[in-house]
Amino acid sequence: MTFKWAGRCPECGAWGSVEEAPALSPLQTSALQRSALPESRIASTTGGLLPSSPARSINEVEGSHAAVRSTGIAELDRVLGGGVVPGAMILLAGEPGVGKSTLLLEVVRRWAEHDTALYITGEESAGQVRLRADRTNALHERVMIAAESELATILGHVEQVRPSLLIVDSVQTMRAADVEGTTGGVTQVRAVTNALTNLAKTSGLAVLLVGHVTKDGSVAGPRSLEHIVDVVLHFEGDKNSTLRMVRGIKNRFGPTDEVGCFELCESGIKEITDPSGLFLHHHSHTVSGTAITVAMDGKRPMLGEVQALVAGNGIPSPRRAVSGLDSSRVAMILAVLERRCGLSLTGSEVYVATVGGMRVTEPSADLAIAVAVASGARDLVLPERTIVIGEVGLAGEVRRVPGAGRRVQEAARLGFTRAIVPADSDAMPHNVAVTHVRNVGEALSALAPEAKQK
Repeated sequence: MTFKWAGRCPECGAWGSVEEAPALSPLQTSALQRSALPESRIASTTGGLLPSSPARSINEVEGSHAAVRSTGIAELDRVLGGGVVPGAMILLAGEPGVGKSTLLLEVVRRWAEHDTALYITGEESAGQVRLRADRTNALHERVMIAAESELATILGHVEQVRPSLLIVDSVQTMRAADVEGTTGGVTQVRAVTNALTNLAKTSGLAVLLVGHVTKDGSVAGPRSLEHIVDVVLHFEGDKNSTLRMVRGIKNRFGPTDEVGCFELCESGIKEITDPSGLFLHHHSHTVSGTAITVAMDGKRPMLGEVQALVAGNGIPSPRRAVSGLDSSRVAMILAVLERRCGLSLTGSEVYVATVGGMRVTEPSADLAIAVAVASGARDLVLPERTIVIGEVGLAGEVRRVPGAGRRVQEAARLGFTRAIVPADSDAMPHNVAVTHVRNVGEALSALAPEAKQK
């Protein structure tokens, strides 16, 4: 069958033998399919096909085969919802050079301590992966590796090795020979993913795919790729920082608001169980223009330092530079400080940034930004062991943020003794001196008596 005119039959090679025929309707196509099946498979009342196995109650479905299995990396298990489910399709996406392959080598090494893992690489040779494994101490006799890009060959390796975990690095380098399209194209990526998904669901093999991302940070390839897989993880981090985070975007087996923290070093990648300590490692209590806040990344509260520098006076075109924060919110807060608090920033350059590669996008850091800028403009050092939490509105009011009590409790665990929070916040820990404020002016007034001139 061909969908356009052809002078020669592609099957028998005869000339002028191809005849035009009308396309069959869906009902006619279904009838032809039913005619090729035995009568026992055809339902007489509706004309549909009888299923090979009847539907049953959900209480009768065996669930033991879907029990999660730990990867051996607690931070990754946190994002996955406890571990890897047999038969799950997991997509790990990230920018080039962020450390995806290094993380996966650590995963297969931990996995190989209990079972066999197969690592398929299409971007590097087996020797190159071995060199990285030597450097990161990821060698194990049950870690099997093959440099392949043909889907049929990969399935053959799975048949021979019989692993319980398959790593494919990356899905954009794999190709199905019987499917048209270039390697990494929409058609090829969809075909390879569908084939590996069918393998995972029928055999119970857990498959972890590595995916590329586009310039805007979304997963490269067809949008259906994210719908096909069970779990989508984003591996992100600044190339100028050692901090790396695995963020859950989609998870059919667990929560989607968890984040795992890692540190990339020369010997590989290691977990960070207390990221707040990393962000506050270089904090100085004797410098003006700094404020400590607590941001919620998923369900995890993390302390971060906001720094502000106000320089110059009477500059015709003053510069505003922001790093690690939402630049539009910082501009709004600067306007609120000038209009509602009488802080003159006209003609002064303002630089606002976070420390340690931390990125804060939620509004709970608004009040900390305002306090840091005011501290930098007036050259006042804020009191030690104080955190500032709150969202700032255009009228200068301080609004409540979700989980304020949990944020303050995390700060108390790290030795902070005072907190500036919105007036209508939840119950607070008893071991922290809490000051409730209704607007930015009250927050600055509450800190001013204890602030010290630099």
